[in-house]
Amino acid sequence: MRKKILYCATVDYHFKAFHLPYMKWFQEQGWEVHVAARGDMKLPYCDRKYNISMERSPIKLGNVKAYRDLKRIMDQNGYDIVHAHTPMGGVLARLAARDARKSGTKVLYTAHGFHFYKGSPLTNWIVYYPLERWLSHYTDCLITINYEDYRLASKHKFKAGSIEHVHGVGVDTVRFSPVSHSERNRLRERHGYREEDFLLYYVAELNKNKNQGLLIKAVAKARHKIPTIRLLLVGDGHMGKYYRKLAEKLGVNDVVDFLGFRKDVDEFAKMCNVAVAGSLREGLPVNIIEAMACGRPVIARDNRGHRELVMDGVTGRLVSENSADRFSQYIIELYEHRDKIEFMGEKARERVLNTYSLDSAAGEMIRIYQRYGCEADEAVGQCDSTCVQCGGISAGMPGQHPVTDIKKN
Repeated sequence: MRKKILYCATVDYHFKAFHLPYMKWFQEQGWEVHVAARGDMKLPYCDRKYNISMERSPIKLGNVKAYRDLKRIMDQNGYDIVHAHTPMGGVLARLAARDARKSGTKVLYTAHGFHFYKGSPLTNWIVYYPLERWLSHYTDCLITINYEDYRLASKHKFKAGSIEHVHGVGVDTVRFSPVSHSERNRLRERHGYREEDFLLYYVAELNKNKNQGLLIKAVAKARHKIPTIRLLLVGDGHMGKYYRKLAEKLGVNDVVDFLGFRKDVDEFAKMCNVAVAGSLREGLPVNIIEAMACGRPVIARDNRGHRELVMDGVTGRLVSENSADRFSQYIIELYEHRDKIEFMGEKARERVLNTYSLDSAAGEMIRIYQRYGCEADEAVGQCDSTCVQCGGISAGMPGQHPVTDIKKN
């Protein structure tokens, strides 16, 4: 009988965005891959998909039905591993898997950034901290993606079977890589920008936490020094109308471009000058890693996830407060000193290659999977996107299979 793994998250797009390489890897190892999440998206490398009515808010009544559906699915299928992601996916999956664990199912939960952290509102600690600490009793492996969360869970003695740290989900450093000056200009021309434009770039949902307002205000303040400045905001969200009105109010609606949802985000990362991020809270933002992989320096508001990635003065700049003045100063600094852009961009790319590449992150995650019952064959030789040994995780990196690394360790 084939072994089975169930992936759970609030919405199915989460898996398309972050976990397809791992799902493919499991299939190539002979496992049956199931996904439970809200949405009817057709996912590759998925043997069975369940549309579960999970809601992001813990007080939504739909989550009661979602819990019952998840428990029924787990009872019927007898999974070897349940791997939960996202806050509500993690809550509901771990609650639903309590009986399954008694029968040998291993439950893994990846925390993509605790809602309680240094500097977070007191209400977050009152609500989310005791919940996560209690649920850790029903977790065989708690996986954190930044050191602050790892230290917090360890220090507060969360009762998971083990607490691990991995460097995120990994980024494809072949797709996201620097381009020549001529290629950059070709991409700019394709998307309607000029060679002389000073392009700032941010990929994120348009919402309160992503804090695009800080970036719009900073552009308004920097514009008098940078006449060719443009801010490219990639993403949709419920606050799109608000941010458009803010740009109009500040007189920068002609240089702030709302580009909506895009599948060609790599092209924008390659053609921009500087990546920017205003998020109030982050776990370990993939959008920033992608920009760094393209050799772009980052100006970001200081928070747990950005602090993990951006070395202030080396790979970019961190803004310690929600200050548009300080943010604009750093933008102007890089505009006036292009040599810093090149230096920081090279260091950013180097940092990603050493720590946050898909190959590196996959190796860490596969070691954990193996510990909880996934036996993997040793991979040899070169690989590409069709590799049956590593599921394409090491595509473009000949001879650097995560599975081989596991065997060596």
